[in-house]
Amino acid sequence: MSGPATSRPDVRPSRERERDTKRQRRGRVDSAHPHTEGALVADAPTPSGLPPHASRRPNGEGFRRFIERPAEGRTGRFLLSAAFVVAAGFVLSRVLGLVRSIVIAHAFGTDPELAAFWVAVRVPDLVFQLLAGATLSSAFIPTFSRVMLRSGEDAAWRLASSALNIIATATLVLAALAFVLAPTIVPWLAPGLGDATGQQEELRTLAVHLTRLMLLSPIFFGASGMLTGILNARHHFVASALAPVLYNVGIIGGALFAGGRVEGLAWGVVIGAAAHLLVQVPALRSTGMRWTPSFDLFSDGVQEVLRLMGPRVLGLAASQLNFIAAIFFASFVSDEAISALNYAFLMMMMPVGVIGMAISTAIFPTLAQHGASQDTSALRMAVSKSLRQILFLAVPASAGLIILATPTVRVLLQRGAFDVESTDLVVAALTIYAAGIAAHSGIEILSRGFYAIADTRTPVAIAVAAMLLNLALSAAFVAPFGLRGLAGAASITAFVEFGMLLWVLSTRLGGLERRALTRTVYSTLAATAALTAIMLIALLALSAAGVDGASAFGSLIRIVVAGTLGLVAFGVAGYLANRDDLRMVARQ
Repeated sequence: MSGPATSRPDVRPSRERERDTKRQRRGRVDSAHPHTEGALVADAPTPSGLPPHASRRPNGEGFRRFIERPAEGRTGRFLLSAAFVVAAGFVLSRVLGLVRSIVIAHAFGTDPELAAFWVAVRVPDLVFQLLAGATLSSAFIPTFSRVMLRSGEDAAWRLASSALNIIATATLVLAALAFVLAPTIVPWLAPGLGDATGQQEELRTLAVHLTRLMLLSPIFFGASGMLTGILNARHHFVASALAPVLYNVGIIGGALFAGGRVEGLAWGVVIGAAAHLLVQVPALRSTGMRWTPSFDLFSDGVQEVLRLMGPRVLGLAASQLNFIAAIFFASFVSDEAISALNYAFLMMMMPVGVIGMAISTAIFPTLAQHGASQDTSALRMAVSKSLRQILFLAVPASAGLIILATPTVRVLLQRGAFDVESTDLVVAALTIYAAGIAAHSGIEILSRGFYAIADTRTPVAIAVAAMLLNLALSAAFVAPFGLRGLAGAASITAFVEFGMLLWVLSTRLGGLERRALTRTVYSTLAATAALTAIMLIALLALSAAGVDGASAFGSLIRIVVAGTLGLVAFGVAGYLANRDDLRMVARQ
């Protein structure tokens, strides 16, 4: 048997010894500064001197080790891959969300019974957002990152277990309370529901029934939201990106097999929520999570999560009040207006999801790491770069959707029960909603910048102020402008909220690379102006050529021709105005 390694002379060539010495020095530097790129989470030391994942896994498992370990040793290429996975999941989810809208529109159009469904879905969504939504968005990921960094894996997993157990239990209790109070709550959400058609009692009864049925969904979403937070905190994105896809599949199935009954949509919501949870359970194995039936309510980690949740609950309540206000005021316009407003909002949110939410979700764990290590410079650069990417993509998306709103709605929705009048209602709201795409997308990344530094109060205060502004504008605009007024109130409010977040976060972080950001804004606006001009010219030329914009086929031709030429114009103008931004987005 050989002696200890230290008793052996090193007989390797001098170049090899020198190379290994340099590697060891680089390893010590990485250990001293674990939050540099490629070392997002520090490994706790083990008796063997090896990182934990190396000491407990045999050789020959390189690929599985890379997939399963959270983030250690991963480079910027991994972050790009994470962004791609999240973006792909968002794209697929939004495409299926669009298919969902198409299927629902074909089956129900803007029927008053569908309005009852949109009213009913607000209550279970509020239950989820006030609990699991608050935890995932702002509190759990940065707290989990700090506990992992300072106290190690065991403490982090105890925190995850306790948070999961507490949120699941609280969601169950709140859902049960909402079930009992549904007959009291629902009539207040849409007091004008059924007035225009004389179906007030019938539609209210239906809305209460649908509300109670769909209150099963936040119970699933409560647990699922926590699993998403755990997976994202450990830089696992595939399952959490797939979950919304299955949720949409559930609703689509409910609409297809409901036999024209709106109750099928409610069952689709419940089934989709269950699938949203179940698809993430197997992925927990790869994180190494060790669940325990604990409720460490007074532990430091749980108290920090609850402390961060408190202000964020108010912010999410403000966000939900914006949705409720839209339904409340739309119910006084008409029953059809409620459904039209929802169609328009969902279509506007597709580019917001693909651009703003995808980029922000992928980068947030990295922002949380920079915040945990108090690396303000890295955090500032990451937020600025992400915001520039978002604006470069969102501004032209906004212009394109405004110009092509009518043919887009005709191609996607106008069939079956969805008639020309329904198209006119949706277009009226969509053209105004689309103006706020850049603001809604920018809010996603700026809010996460605050969460990364454990500041939930500032974005909440701004969100509450924006909610009050939205309520005032909606009340003022609904009578003279109808649906356009409600959509306009939402877009104006989004820009005000975006501007306030940008100003305050820039002050907190000592700037957001103002020169680069300003250059991106100017070059993007210039390229978008070129896109707009070319698209309008193309539409005029198609009209002169006799392409019928009233038919689905003619509308499709308008979308393809004008959209393609507009994209080419934007690409050329963007390259000439600021090729660095174009290259940055292309690499991403």
